[in-house]
Amino acid sequence: METLHNFLINNYLWIKSFHVISVIAWMAAMLYLPRLFVYHSTVEKNTDSSEMLKTMEYRLQKFIMNPAMIFSVFFGSLLLLTKNIVNWQEVWIYIKLFSVFCLVLVHYKLSKYRQDFFNDNNKKTKNFYKIINEIPTILLIIIIIMVYIKPF
Repeated sequence: METLHNFLINNYLWIKSFHVISVIAWMAAMLYLPRLFVYHSTVEKNTDSSEMLKTMEYRLQKFIMNPAMIFSVFFGSLLLLTKNIVNWQEVWIYIKLFSVFCLVLVHYKLSKYRQDFFNDNNKKTKNFYKIINEIPTILLIIIIIMVYIKPF
């Protein structure tokens, strides 16, 4: 355990950097995918446009969004394991972690919506996806305020 502790302390800035890079990639995908859904919800099924959007959505989720989420959670977990980085008596960390949990839920829902489009089974409107597009932004704002301002 001491070896892990030393590794985490000695590489703290690298781990933190990789965490931030992963989160930026994850958020970019989480903001772009619902925007693709807005466009996709306005095109006819079985058209070239629909098929192109299906491909774009699939690749965005598989090659950017999913790996970025996994790396975000992995590097974030390493940061949480680093001694004396988080004061567990403060409330901000719990609000941040709850917000991250909500982001994971949004990620899951976006994956389900993508599957609906893939199966030509979307029932939602473009306005629905415009609203969904705002949720990751709101959660990101909460997370950044909790981490940098630590108001609680």
